[in-house]
Amino acid sequence: MSAERTYDVIVVGAGSTGENVADIVVRGGLSAVLVEAELVGGECSYWACMPSKALLRGTEAIAAARGVSGAAAAVTGEQDVAATLARRDSFTSNWSDDSQVEWVRGAGIDLVRGSARLDGERTVVVTDADGGETRLTATHAVAMCTGSEAAVPPVEGLRDVDPWTPRDATSAKEVPGRLVVIGGGYVGCEMATAWSALGATVTVLERGDRVLAGAEPEASEAVGAALRAAGVDVRLGTAVQAARREGTEVVVTVAAGDGPAEEIRGDQVLVAAGRRARTHDVGLETVGLEAGGYLDVDETLQVRGVPWLYGVGDVNGRKLLTHMGKYQARQAGAAIVARAQGRDVDTSDWSPFVATADHAATPSVVFTDPQVASVGLTSAQVAESGRPHRVVRYAIGGVAGASVHRDGYEGTAIAVVDTEREVLLGVTFVGPDVAELLHSAVVAVAGEVPLARLWHAVPAYPTISEIWLRLLETWRG
Repeated sequence: MSAERTYDVIVVGAGSTGENVADIVVRGGLSAVLVEAELVGGECSYWACMPSKALLRGTEAIAAARGVSGAAAAVTGEQDVAATLARRDSFTSNWSDDSQVEWVRGAGIDLVRGSARLDGERTVVVTDADGGETRLTATHAVAMCTGSEAAVPPVEGLRDVDPWTPRDATSAKEVPGRLVVIGGGYVGCEMATAWSALGATVTVLERGDRVLAGAEPEASEAVGAALRAAGVDVRLGTAVQAARREGTEVVVTVAAGDGPAEEIRGDQVLVAAGRRARTHDVGLETVGLEAGGYLDVDETLQVRGVPWLYGVGDVNGRKLLTHMGKYQARQAGAAIVARAQGRDVDTSDWSPFVATADHAATPSVVFTDPQVASVGLTSAQVAESGRPHRVVRYAIGGVAGASVHRDGYEGTAIAVVDTEREVLLGVTFVGPDVAELLHSAVVAVAGEVPLARLWHAVPAYPTISEIWLRLLETWRG
């Protein structure tokens, strides 16, 4: 016999997005339950953001020390692989979610473990590991926060070789001798950086003509060059045709352009070729929606045509980034509370109920060395939109603070300016440790701060932030 419970809000998926939706609605006076089949805390905590950055941080720290005369002499050995992996494990609490569960309970949120499926309007059936069922009913809303998962392209034999997904790459207990990475996006570049620095021989296979295809060309060039300088074999314009195992080896068949097929051998292959929504087995068909695709949502994250259902985070495909999922969660949670209280939901650009940052002011960082930190639109995206604009570039190494930070600092700042309104449409920083520069650009882009006003935001000297002054000077000409 199944148990039955009723809540104001049911949240399916207890990753960072789901946790934030539940927290917001409970703070707003509603009752909420989180449903999770895996670890509370989700992808970011255990298999993505945190462990991947922990793997990369040691490499960054060593490069920073080696880039400063005097400090470089103190770097007398190589990175301790075992200690690096142990530190990575500590970031995931050794894949235990006890502390996250404690937080959930302390926040006044209930938790039901198991696999969830929609079963008609405002109803979710949860099946636990023993086959027991709990039937949940929502009085106001169901929020689907099931996220996304690694996509494996339909390459002959690829699934049969038991490839690594990004989850495997961030949680591996040993360094592979030879790692073949399929995909030159941010995951492929970050994992190539991490495992190469820890001793693996890495080959990156990218179908396009550059890594980080969605970034500014200068960013692609800098990261590609850095990977090659680190000993990574970066192959562009290379299509993967097939994969097979021969004993302990993985054999990947590739072709570049019209050239002959070639075989690349490794000990492991990582598929970093995109994501897909986790909606293929969650009961969408019971509410008239098609399974398997991203949920189509409006600006309040409400699923179109199903007013009690919300699709928040990766599951809607708008921006597959942890911080954007959490941002959407705050907006959706506020909208759910307002509607439950019978209040009007303002949908203007500055409303606390709508998600607009994922259209025009999304920040992202690729934690390679150099890092790529960007927000808003690239120069190519603005050109394609037809908006009048001008692209301003400045070498970050020309700023006094950069020379203090690292000897021979190399990097580039790129600003895309709307020439009619004289506001920033997008900013990209490429260089060592530029991630911490990014939020100033986020504020400028999201706030549509006029360049004339930015001129009075004086950067401290000598910091790398002085790049803002140099960009504005270049703009003025």
